[in-house]
Amino acid sequence: MTDRKPSRAPEIASPQRGLARSVSAVLLLLAGCAGPRVAQVTPAVPAEEADTLIFGGLLFDGGEGPGRVADVAIRGDRILDVGPGLRARYRAARRIDATGMVVSPGLIDSHTHPETYLRSRDPAMRRILPWLHQGVTTVFIGIDGNGKPEIAEDRARLQAAGIGINVAAYVGLGPVRARVLGQDARAPDARELQAMRDLVAKAMCEGALGLSTGLFYAPQSFATTDEVVALAREAAVRGGVYDSHQRDESNYSIGLMGSVEEALAIGRRAGLPVHFAHIKALGADVHGQSVDVIARIERARAEGQAVTADQYPWLASSTGLGSALLPRWAVDGGRPALFKRLADPATAQRIRDEMRDNLKRRGGADSILMTGTGWPWSALTLQRYADQAGVDPIEAALRIIGEGGTGPIGSAQRIASFNMRRDDVDRLMRQPWVMTASDGGDGHPRQYATFPEKYARFVKTDHVIDLAAFIHRSSGLTAATFGIEDRGFLRAGQFADVLVFNPDTYAPKADYVHPHVLSEGVVHLFVNGTPMIVDGQATDALPGKVLQHRPPSGTCP
Repeated sequence: MTDRKPSRAPEIASPQRGLARSVSAVLLLLAGCAGPRVAQVTPAVPAEEADTLIFGGLLFDGGEGPGRVADVAIRGDRILDVGPGLRARYRAARRIDATGMVVSPGLIDSHTHPETYLRSRDPAMRRILPWLHQGVTTVFIGIDGNGKPEIAEDRARLQAAGIGINVAAYVGLGPVRARVLGQDARAPDARELQAMRDLVAKAMCEGALGLSTGLFYAPQSFATTDEVVALAREAAVRGGVYDSHQRDESNYSIGLMGSVEEALAIGRRAGLPVHFAHIKALGADVHGQSVDVIARIERARAEGQAVTADQYPWLASSTGLGSALLPRWAVDGGRPALFKRLADPATAQRIRDEMRDNLKRRGGADSILMTGTGWPWSALTLQRYADQAGVDPIEAALRIIGEGGTGPIGSAQRIASFNMRRDDVDRLMRQPWVMTASDGGDGHPRQYATFPEKYARFVKTDHVIDLAAFIHRSSGLTAATFGIEDRGFLRAGQFADVLVFNPDTYAPKADYVHPHVLSEGVVHLFVNGTPMIVDGQATDALPGKVLQHRPPSGTCP
């Protein structure tokens, strides 16, 4: 503290301030708690220095409570103080007038695919702009069972290169299984299973969040429940979670409800929390079964099991054409084995027949949009491409699988599959244990627009959930569920991941035809106290950190 009054720092006015002020009263009613603004008297001597002061906004702290008018002071990479009247108590080099704006924790995307950006050699790409312009400050990778076991090595590489947002990683069943068993549809022997367990244990000790699986995808689909339980126990003893793209979200194999039962059983037997990735009822055969899914999960939670889920607010999923249509037995052994089977007329006919059944599950060829870029089928439905090629949709699909990419989910095979019903989406979104995640991959608008889409459509227009629930389930709930230390809340001592958005203009701009368009309405965004968006424009900073789960003492060498 000094003995003289400091000069006042310049204040950054929010853009479109007049428009924002016009909606502030509505937001206060929506929040249901923020009372009248109280005049503040500036003391003769400010109490403390801050780097940034955000004042006058409608603040949601990441908890379940309503918003309130309050200020945030940031110093270094941490939140220094949160509360009313900070404008008078702190002096700061950067002062942001957030009147009419919403102030919240930076959002957390618990299930997404930012690999194109994270692994780029271009620092501008590693800012990860599609997520920043949604207000996201932390992402989880290695999902769908894709996380490689070399957690420490990857953390060091990403941190050395520099990234724009925070990253946490899973170890995945896919690389673990492929490293020991290749692409084969068989069970491991005792020695092989131990080798797989060792890989999971090593990754957990290096900071993995837990074990992720994608049991819908080959070769992970070849793993039995017992095999997954054995690996999940290695995550459990080290304080991890079990995250799964479950074996069946439709009726491909064991059915949606059978798959829910399997995931819950894995959690019970292995002794760790269960998290359902992108929970849904996929395809006409299971539309409406969200009622049963919710009832079963609620019963498990009432019995004391830790169960949560995430969801994206879209009616179309995204995957590879091969994963959507090919029977799993046909890809046992990988692509060479698949094409060998297709060369045999009898086996090829069996593959085609099962592909037709799978196409029906997906709603038909008109319900599949090809989203890979630079191919003859790009931006066409499977039916339209088949018509142009003069073949039936199954033959067109086999042509794409054969020509377009090196695996069942090659980039040229990416699809948007319109297979969900709105009432199922709404019903799942209302559950207090369902958080927001984008599952954002190249070619689907959810990569660029998931969080604004949920706000604009499901909060602002259709009132499926309210603003407090949207923010809580996109920040604090996620941090608490996965043990993300000192993030997800606007509280003193937390890392300064802070979002300021304009409630009038926060909206998606990407769509299925133009999926690579940045969202709008994020006015300011801080990652670890560093400005990443200022007045709607991204900076060049790379302040992101690779987060590390800390296993309980005594569980690692």
